Amino acid sequence: MRNSLLIFFFMVSWIILPNCSKVSPDYVEISAEQVEDKIRGGLLGQLLGNLNGLRHEMRYIDEPGAVENYIPSLPKGAWSDDDTDIEWIYIVGMQKSDTIFLAPEQISDLWRSHINERIWCSNLYARNLMNLGINPPLTGRIALNPWAIFNISGQFICESFGLIAPAMPQTAARIGLHYTHVTIDGEPAQTTQLFTTMIATAFVEDNIEKILQAGLAAIDKESEIHQIVTDVCRWWKQSPQDWRKTRATIKQKYSLHNGEMRDRNGYELNTASTVASLLYGGGDFSETLRHAFNFGWDADNNAATCGTIIGVIKGRKWMDAQGWAIKDVYKNVTRDGMPMDETITSFGDRLVAQAKKVILENGGKEIDNNGQRIFRIYSEDPANVEPLPRPINRLGELREQLIPLLEKDLSGLMIDRARAVYLAICLGEADRISSGKPIQWADALDDLKKFPQVIKNVFEAPEPAATRIKDLALASGLYYQE
Repeated sequence: MRNSLLIFFFMVSWIILPNCSKVSPDYVEISAEQVEDKIRGGLLGQLLGNLNGLRHEMRYIDEPGAVENYIPSLPKGAWSDDDTDIEWIYIVGMQKSDTIFLAPEQISDLWRSHINERIWCSNLYARNLMNLGINPPLTGRIALNPWAIFNISGQFICESFGLIAPAMPQTAARIGLHYTHVTIDGEPAQTTQLFTTMIATAFVEDNIEKILQAGLAAIDKESEIHQIVTDVCRWWKQSPQDWRKTRATIKQKYSLHNGEMRDRNGYELNTASTVASLLYGGGDFSETLRHAFNFGWDADNNAATCGTIIGVIKGRKWMDAQGWAIKDVYKNVTRDGMPMDETITSFGDRLVAQAKKVILENGGKEIDNNGQRIFRIYSEDPANVEPLPRPINRLGELREQLIPLLEKDLSGLMIDRARAVYLAICLGEADRISSGKPIQWADALDDLKKFPQVIKNVFEAPEPAATRIKDLALASGLYYQE
């Protein structure tokens, strides 16, 4: 494995599928029809992994699942779930604003307008920080959101951004990070880069090992994610026919918190399971998802990412030819103010339109070749576009950015005062400010208590990630009671 990785890292060009062509060192040509087919295949794969995987979510913790046979199907159609509907909101927002990178205020507005139920963990924490007037990416900074240091939101809210950046892994990673930083930072941001890169690469490569090698090139080499992927690849090589042995080894090394929420919702076990499922699935769609279900933990999330990658490789036409029962529906059951008549096709239309925009805005062209539409895509080598922050919580950077605003906000409106108190607690400034302005501080602390969901989130966040903020909150006179 190490030798193959070294060879890959020193390659000077992509390995291109037979139906793609390299027209220069900087461009790859893919027919518009194929790009569209692969985007639609990736979307359907994501939906199948997510929705067929829900029955397996969090069911297999101590032991793996025992799914022996799996036939993909959505006989009543798909429905909105947090594995796809947050990305759906972003894609619609991109269309309406005619921009790929929505501004932080726009993102917060989208969340307040559309995301008011059926979110959990870091997504819920970030949503309530928005009620305080805290915008992304601050909502996903570890010092302000304790879930952000480990939550798998960096994985399950990234797939669409790989789909809209075909053969452009660095662009895919940058777009993905822009949106996953709403809820995560640190190691989870490396998972965003891993999986967006793999999805973008799957447009021009069908070998799972080579797609994984591209993903590895997109990760900070000093990160735990890099070690996790390297470990799983090695364990698979050692036991290529025994996925249960690899699953047991993953559990032994990376189950670090007694199987509690920090493990189940964390990047370690779920990233490892996703990578292992891809390897043991061997490029077979159904087998890959069956393994994702059986590896367990947050199985629907892992299966959705696997399904996206294999779906891109296979394409929608291939998937349709399998005879699976798929009804063309994407029923909105979760998101306020979003379309109620969406279909899988119309969702795919949105992704295809954004992919064309990304291609053209990043140096690509759409050309006519004897009546066939061709995308000439400015190709990119996979690379780590955002290393791990050091220190991981960015505390010094945040203090420099936010402390000058605190005293001003402490004299502002109710929401400003509440936000100032929350930020002061997180930044370790509560003692200084409360000592210097005790009356203002007491009033502002009362203002923060008018946001009980924020306080509840602080004290219900899992240990050990939340220890620091809980201790600071208690020391500041903040507490939560049912």
